[in-house]
Amino acid sequence: MKNTFITKAVCLVFLMFLNSCDTAQFKKEVREIMGSTSEGITLDTIVAGLKEALTVGINKTVDQTSQQGGYFNNKEIFIPVPESLEIVTNSMRKIGMGSVVDNFEAKMNEAAEHASSQAIPVFVDAIKQISFQDAKSILYGKETAATDYFREKTQLSLQELYAPIVEDHLKQIGAIDAFHTLMDKYEQLPFTPKLEYDLEEYVVGKALDGLFIVLAKEERKIRKNPAARTTELLRKVFK
Repeated sequence: MKNTFITKAVCLVFLMFLNSCDTAQFKKEVREIMGSTSEGITLDTIVAGLKEALTVGINKTVDQTSQQGGYFNNKEIFIPVPESLEIVTNSMRKIGMGSVVDNFEAKMNEAAEHASSQAIPVFVDAIKQISFQDAKSILYGKETAATDYFREKTQLSLQELYAPIVEDHLKQIGAIDAFHTLMDKYEQLPFTPKLEYDLEEYVVGKALDGLFIVLAKEERKIRKNPAARTTELLRKVFK
């Protein structure tokens, strides 16, 4: 659907930040994109509602992923032991030490949940940088066009933001120690090769993957389901 909630939101929020375009012409295009709205609703009200819509979508994503169990209890974004270390986890489970593996996985997911709570300012900054071409691409793009835009614009910033947070939290909650325990016990087994792995980089990558999976899900809801417009202002604008 082209004239959908989230894509309209992007176009109108863009109006608030763009200084170099023909504002009158853009307002005309905005009114055409919006279609009919209730009489008495001003453009300022619509812009405020749509700005709120983007904020709601981002906040919902961060709320879900940053809560306790936000990653661990969500099968779509749960962070498992890396595939390249499955030889380790399989060996540990075979000798009755699966609890060591489970503890390590729980701590990786907790670190991702903690880092997610810091993501909102990065997304807000990305909204402010939307160009007219970006808005057009999102407007006429696929059902996750806004998420794809955010990923392109925020991936590096989020990686830089997440890396020290994840590293510190992994240390604080004992995940690094749990990882070393896991590897030490594995290496005590006979005939096992020595393995090296960058744990922090793995957790950061999986944490960001999970964040964008949830954001895409929220975007699809907003595009397709009027019930996802959860505030009075949004219901007023989109009757």
